[in-house]
Amino acid sequence: MIRAYTFLLRPTVRQAQALAEMLRDHCSLYNGALQERRDAWRHVSKSTVRYGMQSAQLKEIRAFDPERQGRWSFSSQQATLRRLDRAFAAFFRRVKSGDTPGYPRFRGVNWFDTVDFPKDGDGCRWDSTPHDPVTRVRLQGVGHVKVNQHRAVRGRVKTVSVKREGRKWFVVLTVEQEQPKPLPSTGSVVGVDLGIANFLADSNGAFVPNPRHGRRAAAKLQAAQQALSRFSRCKAKDRTANHQRAVEKIARQHGKVRRQRLDHAHKTALDLVRTYDFIAHEDLKIRNMSRAPAARPDPDQAGAFLPNGAAAKAGLNKSINDAGWGVFLTILHAKAESAGREVIAVDPRNTSRTCPECGHTAKENRPTQEKFHCVACGHIAHADTVGALNVLRAGLVRRDADPA
Repeated sequence: MIRAYTFLLRPTVRQAQALAEMLRDHCSLYNGALQERRDAWRHVSKSTVRYGMQSAQLKEIRAFDPERQGRWSFSSQQATLRRLDRAFAAFFRRVKSGDTPGYPRFRGVNWFDTVDFPKDGDGCRWDSTPHDPVTRVRLQGVGHVKVNQHRAVRGRVKTVSVKREGRKWFVVLTVEQEQPKPLPSTGSVVGVDLGIANFLADSNGAFVPNPRHGRRAAAKLQAAQQALSRFSRCKAKDRTANHQRAVEKIARQHGKVRRQRLDHAHKTALDLVRTYDFIAHEDLKIRNMSRAPAARPDPDQAGAFLPNGAAAKAGLNKSINDAGWGVFLTILHAKAESAGREVIAVDPRNTSRTCPECGHTAKENRPTQEKFHCVACGHIAHADTVGALNVLRAGLVRRDADPA
C-alpha cells in the first residue's frame, strides 16, 4: 500500500531563498506552458499542444536559461508539466459531463506552493546524509536541507514533494509499504450519521460533539481580515513589511483551523476503526449540499430578483464546510484500509425519515431537527440516532448482497 509522510523542513536562510526561487521558476514554467496551449488553440489552425510536445522542449528551455530553469531537476519540471496536463484533462472531463468547466488559470507566485519529484534519487534524495544523526533531504539546486523527522519512515520512498505553507516548508514522502497486519476483530458493527449540531451520531446512541473550529476562530479571522483591508491591494513584491505581516497572520489563522480540523478527524476516525469491524456511513455529495441556491429572476420586473434564501443557505454552507465531512470520510476510509476494517457508503435518502421500528417513511416523522416521532407507530427517538440505525441496516444489506 502507499502511505504519505509529512515532515517539517528547517532550511537555512540561503536554502529558504533557493526554495522560493525554485517555486518561482516552476510557476513560470507552468504559466508559460499554459500560455503556449492557449495561443495554439486561438490560432486559426486550432492546434493542440500536449504534454509530450512540451516535455520535449525542456532541453532547449534549460539550455537557453541555465541560471533559472537550468538549475532545477529535469524530472521535477516534467512533473510540473504533467500537473498542467492533468488540469486540462480534468477541464475536458467536466466539459464532457456537463459540469462547470473551469478552464485552467495562470498561477501567481503566492499560489504555486508545491514542487514534485517523481522518483527518489532523481533530482532529490531522502536521508541524503545517513552517517549524520540529523535527517536531511537533498534537493537539486538547494542542497542538503535539515528535516524534523518526528517518526520513522517504513518502506521504500517513491516520490518526494516540497510544499510551502506561509513561512514554513514541508517535505511530503509517498512510501510503498507492505500491507499491515489487520487489527484484532471486535465483532461490532456501527452506522454513523454526520451532522452539524453534532458532528457524528452512531447507531448505538452515542454522539460526537461538533468542535466548530472555524466559528471559534471567526472573531480572530475577522480582525485579521480587517487589518489587511487597510492596505491597498498590490503585488507581493510591492508589499511593505506591515502589509506582509498582515497577510501572514491570516495564513497562520487558517492553517491553525485546518490543523485542528484534521486532528479531530484523525482522532474520531481512529476511535471508530479500533472499536468496530464494520462501519456504514451516508454517501454524501458535499459539493452539491454546499452549493449556493440558483437566482430567481422576477418575471414582473426586468433585472430584479425574488428572494431565494441565499443568506440562510450561506450560513448552512459555512457550517457544512466547517464540519469537514469530506476530510473525515477520506481519513476514515484510509485508516479502515490499513486496519483491515470494512467501510460502506449508502444512499442517504430518507434515512432520518424512516421509522426503525415499523418502517414507515414520511416527512412528518421528523417534526424538528433533533426529534423523531413516527406518525404511524409513535416511536420517539433522536433523529440522528434514527438516521444512523437506518444507515447501518442499509450498509449490512449492501454488504450481504455484494458477492465480493
